[in-house]
Amino acid sequence: MTQKTPLILLPGLLTDGALWRHQTETLSDIAEIKVSDLTQDDQLGPMARRVLAGAPETFALAGLSMGGYLALEIMRQAPDRVLRLALLDTSPLPDSAEQTARRRSLIDLARTGDFKGVTQRLLPLLIHPDRIRDAVLTRAVMEMAGRVGRDAFIRQQTAIMNRPDSRHDLGLIHCPTLVLCGRQDGLTPLAIHIDMAAALPNAALVAVEDCGHLSPLEQPHAISAVLRYWLAMEGAPRRDA
Repeated sequence: MTQKTPLILLPGLLTDGALWRHQTETLSDIAEIKVSDLTQDDQLGPMARRVLAGAPETFALAGLSMGGYLALEIMRQAPDRVLRLALLDTSPLPDSAEQTARRRSLIDLARTGDFKGVTQRLLPLLIHPDRIRDAVLTRAVMEMAGRVGRDAFIRQQTAIMNRPDSRHDLGLIHCPTLVLCGRQDGLTPLAIHIDMAAALPNAALVAVEDCGHLSPLEQPHAISAVLRYWLAMEGAPRRDA
């Protein structure tokens, strides 16, 4: 019987295990999967230590957006424990002044009692423009945000605003690495992923068509197929988008 790979999945801002539902269901034959709870800490360092404390000795690691920022922090703290890495719809860049200002505005909105308004403002940035009227998809996003809640949202935004510049760390990551992006991702555009894959020593780059920022939710079959290949491959051949 083939041994399953331990796989830790890291959600993004205002998302939880539902983001990865298709992957946890369809990859369970080859992976022992755990979706981490990223709601407790307001800095990436403690967040990474919490994930590592509950992780197997070695594991595969995949993170989306904020989960990708955290995955890079885990690589700084414990690179020898990560067998392979997947960075989905994320960025190695620190927050820009404009991004930080937008986050502070959303935090203020949440603190004044209009937490539902936060997700409504974010929704056009999170999914492909053609899916804004997709009631099933938008409801899933709103429900995840509701489960995460206002206080955890503020902690997560604080951690994101204070994340370091990870570009200089990319060259130190030598495990097989998947860099994946929805081609229509409006928050972390494909160009960022092209540069990130070029800086990683052992990376494969994949662009998913007709897809925005929440790729595992928007194109679940495609993402599960790519992650299956990533989990099985011995190396990561470089590939153009």
